[in-house]
Amino acid sequence: MTLTPEETTAMLLSLKVAVTAVAFSLPFGVLVAWLLARCDFYGKTLLNGIVHLPLIMPPVVTGYLLLITFGRRGAIGALLDQWFGLVFSFRWTGAALAAAVMGFPLLVRSIRLSLDAVDRKLESAASTLGAPPVWVFLTVTLPLILPGIAAGTVLSFAKAMGEFGATITFVSNIPGETQTLASAIYTYTQVPGGDLQAMRLTLISIAVSLAALVASEVLSRRLAARMGSA
Repeated sequence: MTLTPEETTAMLLSLKVAVTAVAFSLPFGVLVAWLLARCDFYGKTLLNGIVHLPLIMPPVVTGYLLLITFGRRGAIGALLDQWFGLVFSFRWTGAALAAAVMGFPLLVRSIRLSLDAVDRKLESAASTLGAPPVWVFLTVTLPLILPGIAAGTVLSFAKAMGEFGATITFVSNIPGETQTLASAIYTYTQVPGGDLQAMRLTLISIAVSLAALVASEVLSRRLAARMGSA
């Protein structure tokens, strides 16, 4: 199956956006998951709700909130543009931000479930031996939650690859700049004779999503087996 230059550009841009989204959201995902799993503080329920809002809100709403917050005239976007020259609206960086926000709940949930499954006695034993909390996390907790991190990372990547609603609302559908696979499929369905191109990209999207889900399951099982035999 030969892709046109436009289709290839959309596919490569989707990969770029997804990788960037996961790379920047992963550290925050681990931190938020740890806070929700291990800490009791005022507003914890609210934080948990905010983290999972993108799962239940219409993606268009998420995209609009990103636009009024991180757009050139947004409260945060204006400052980022003025101080650092960083622009999100109508740029591929905005597509990465939208993808990161939409995939963040999946990332956090997977890591949090792994944290909940960790035997706290192992952490307590390390602390009793004099290890500081950071060292306990790096040497005991982190290796034990690697299956959850791997699963969350892959699921977040798959979500980023298929993100459409928030992305098109926030950064529009600009060929070569913000037109990802999902946006390209939408474009081809709106033009006469674009059914073949739309079907090709649809098959690619299905293949990538299915591969990500299989990879998530395989990675989780292998890491869990490795931890069990260690």
